[in-house]
Amino acid sequence: MPARPIVQPARTPERRKPVAIDAAVQRAGLTPPQLATLQTMEQFRWYLHFVRRPLFQAPIPVLFNQDASRFVVIQEDGTLDEQPTLKLRG
Repeated sequence: MPARPIVQPARTPERRKPVAIDAAVQRAGLTPPQLATLQTMEQFRWYLHFVRRPLFQAPIPVLFNQDASRFVVIQEDGTLDEQPTLKLRG
């Protein structure tokens, strides 16, 4: 019996679409120390890229530098974690 060729499934197009998120919505729920640190970092051209919101935990704001080569996390008390253990998708 001849071997049947392996048929690769067709790639489905990306369903996720970039969504413009209002800055006020992103900042909602951040602690006052986190907001103060965020404002200071923005003066140094860091920008808030996203906020992780794990269940039953404080939100985790993730900031990137101007050329997106580094990222930091602002802890609940407003301190910076310059070597976070977050795993980011490429």
